Amino acid sequence: MTRTDTTAPPPSLWADLRAALRGTQADYTRIPLKRAVLLLAIPMMLELVLESTFAVVDIFFVAQLGASAVATVGLTETYLFLLYSVAMGLATAVTAIVARRVGEQRGEAAALSAVQAIVLAVLVSLPVTFAGIFWAQDLLRLMGADAWAIEHGYRYTQWMLGGNLVILLLFVINAVFRGAGDAAAAMRVLWVANAVNIALDPLLIFGLGPIPAMGVEGAAIATNIGRGVGVLMQLWILARGSEHLRLTAASLRWDGATLLQIARTSLGGIGQMIIAMTAWVFLMRILASLSTEAVAGATIAMRVMMFTLMPAWGMSNAAATLVGQNLGAGDAVRAEAAVWRIGWMNMVFTLAVSVAFFFAHDAIIGLFTDDPAVIAVGGEWLSILAYSYFVYGWWMVAVQAFNGAGDTLTPTWINFVFFWLIQLPLAWALALPLGWAHSGVFWGVFVSETAVGLFTLWLFSRGGWKKVRV
Repeated sequence: MTRTDTTAPPPSLWADLRAALRGTQADYTRIPLKRAVLLLAIPMMLELVLESTFAVVDIFFVAQLGASAVATVGLTETYLFLLYSVAMGLATAVTAIVARRVGEQRGEAAALSAVQAIVLAVLVSLPVTFAGIFWAQDLLRLMGADAWAIEHGYRYTQWMLGGNLVILLLFVINAVFRGAGDAAAAMRVLWVANAVNIALDPLLIFGLGPIPAMGVEGAAIATNIGRGVGVLMQLWILARGSEHLRLTAASLRWDGATLLQIARTSLGGIGQMIIAMTAWVFLMRILASLSTEAVAGATIAMRVMMFTLMPAWGMSNAAATLVGQNLGAGDAVRAEAAVWRIGWMNMVFTLAVSVAFFFAHDAIIGLFTDDPAVIAVGGEWLSILAYSYFVYGWWMVAVQAFNGAGDTLTPTWINFVFFWLIQLPLAWALALPLGWAHSGVFWGVFVSETAVGLFTLWLFSRGGWKKVRV
């Protein structure tokens, strides 16, 4: 990899925008910090915006099938969230390790880590595939699904859980690209994968010509095809080499020590995600005990929330890469400066979204359904989120700073306290014993997640993450 000449005149903004979209060999440990943030954040934001666009488009089409179909998607996603927690935990470890190796100028070690991460993803996918194919109806029944979902919607669950390998590989290999600084490659992969998803969704859900209408099952098939195309594209990029990562014959082998290092580092990332995701599972279970409309409204609101947070999450991913690479290069001051810069950017963005949530919450949910009960539930959650949405921006970047440094255990303990010991008991007490119904769940989330965001930012400011070794 060629180091960037820091004495050269700075490129124009337009040149940087083109470089961000096309990919660049810039050394993110040496170029001006403002430019490093721009080159990484733009493709990472666009990557996740399109991913969340698919989630919104998907629920838009499924919502045309009725509240039970939406609830099927929502209940299936409670299990997918557990899978995502594993995928994101692995991705967190992979990003941290690959970024650190690239910062240390150890390209061969970075490539070896990428191969071991792929092997680990394949191994993890096998039990989930088995459970999804053979126990889909039982899993829906366990979550309190209605009769329609158990009798007709279970095939959606079969496809989504049975095809989980493409989810894991998409997460893990894109994490390799991000850690290496190849954010543009990760962006292009998700552009292609989600474009295929969006194109196939209406065709397979509603049918066209010789293509039969498959209903909610069609949404799952479209998703698997789109993600499968994305994985094939990832493997092709790895095979030919990206801007900062080159796989060699020596890296295409089993390396138990590296695989175990990834697994150990990922435990904290998986733990923090599992805690957060299982908290969501129990929240959905509380909502399912109230009504199908409560589940549907919360599902749509969550998709909207995911959509609006994706740019902030993309910027936070840029922080993880900058922290990992700059710590690898021995520059902790630059790593911290990147986090504060991105945190302020996130706050401005989430404040703007808060205004839209506060004044147009019902109208936003109404874009996806005309059911008044579903609109009332989803709109109420968005209006509550508006009061502290800016905290999410700081929370995300602080967590990713810990993760980028390889300190995945600290966010795990934070999540354990604030989600399991505070959020769940509070949401349950407000919703059921105190009779606030779905409003109690939403206010419980508001209190706990505002508190966890502020606490995580304070802990980051203490600086212990700078001493982590991976």
